[in-house]
Amino acid sequence: MGAPQIHNFINGAWRPSQGKDWFESRNPAHPGELIGLFPQSGADDIEEAVTSANRAFAGWHALGLVKRAEYLLRVARLMEDDTEPLARIIAREAGKQLNEARADVVEAIHTAQYAFSFGHLGQYGRVVGDEVPTKRCYEILEPRGVVVAITPWNFPVALPFWLTGLSLVLGNCVILKPSEYTPMCGAKIAGYFEQAGVPAGVFQVIQGFGETVGAPLVSHPRTHVVLFTGSYAVGLGIKQEVAKHADKVCTIETGGKNAVLVMEDANLEMAVTASLLSAFKTAGQRCVTAGRLLVDSRVADRFTDQFVAAANRVTVGEPLDEQVFYGSMINQQGVEKGLHFNEAARKEGFEILLDRNTESPPTPDGYWLKPFVYTGAWRSNSVCLTEEAFSPHVAIVPVRGVEEAVAVYNDTKYGLSGSIITEDYRKAKYAEEHMRCGIFYWNLPCIGAGVRLPFGGVKQSGNLIPSAAGLIPVLTHPKAVTYNLDPTIVMAQGLSAKIT
Repeated sequence: MGAPQIHNFINGAWRPSQGKDWFESRNPAHPGELIGLFPQSGADDIEEAVTSANRAFAGWHALGLVKRAEYLLRVARLMEDDTEPLARIIAREAGKQLNEARADVVEAIHTAQYAFSFGHLGQYGRVVGDEVPTKRCYEILEPRGVVVAITPWNFPVALPFWLTGLSLVLGNCVILKPSEYTPMCGAKIAGYFEQAGVPAGVFQVIQGFGETVGAPLVSHPRTHVVLFTGSYAVGLGIKQEVAKHADKVCTIETGGKNAVLVMEDANLEMAVTASLLSAFKTAGQRCVTAGRLLVDSRVADRFTDQFVAAANRVTVGEPLDEQVFYGSMINQQGVEKGLHFNEAARKEGFEILLDRNTESPPTPDGYWLKPFVYTGAWRSNSVCLTEEAFSPHVAIVPVRGVEEAVAVYNDTKYGLSGSIITEDYRKAKYAEEHMRCGIFYWNLPCIGAGVRLPFGGVKQSGNLIPSAAGLIPVLTHPKAVTYNLDPTIVMAQGLSAKIT
């Protein structure tokens, strides 16, 4: 049987693209395996989706918070019933190890449930007191309109729900542009919303590349919110485009050069485990991956010995194998970028502690990188220490105490995620208060996210508007409302209402 041809989901139906071109989705562990063919969408497809979303907006808004939320619960239940098949699609299409792929689905389910719960709580703005007792003052949150969600391949189910769950419950309509590397995952999400009976035009999925689909959706005069996760260069372009529009806002989440800080008093077993998870899960292809392990010099030798020994045991292989630690890289470009950073560490004179890339690859035709570990003193002009490698590439950098560790952590242009491993709450508190990051952990890896918390960073890790639970100010406009219950006008601040 040939690979399926999957259409766009526009205006409540699977619609053939107006264009004639298709692109392929292939298994990165086995590139000979064709997963599906997807449309290279064009201007007509984009216009139809945007028109449908704007047409659906008034009815969706009028449905009310509670009714809108019920659709998210239906979607969550459909995903619960389909967890294993969906996880296997993620493993095949994104190269994520099967357990990670299941976690991706569970995170999406939890996010949909959170959005449902938010809607059913009905806390939609604030009621405030006024200095005049005959006035009633409150705030309501009005949806902005049409949300464009542009999502990456590495969390191909969870991240779309981070961006769309609250968007929909708060009354917006959503157009999802999934990554061109994981289009089948985007199509599966559309299928759940179709089964849940979401009204036509409220949730749509349009396939294609960033340049030909994402950019036109961002610049379209009738889209109102852009939610993006990806590179800083693309995010910067989105910010610049959005600034041209009077009624458009955006949030961008754009990666980091994150770190785990290991203090002298750390539980070293915990520190090694947290560091392995932070550096190598998803083959290092997470925006919160730790590219640096900042280790107190008084325990650096012991930590390094244990970490390198553990990294040497990390199993890399078939994503559908329950026993491997991580799966494949997403494509050849990812492999080449990782190898470039490995070579940069050599050229910059660092001591290479482990390079497992001379080992035989798990499959002869897949995209693979194995753990690479190096060490040396901190240098703020080092490319491999300061730029995001997005691969299983990690440095062990000796530091002296928590203050130096925090100073080194801050000495990059990024500020997304960070962790400290210590038994001393004073050190943890110092790190919490002084690390310039949007996500902080104590005695945990620096990867992960809580669906009820904001997710985002500072400096070039975002635009200071976090994703996940932090999206509400982007998705809504707060309208201030004041009612006068007195037959006369009484102004605030003692302003006279007399006309003379």
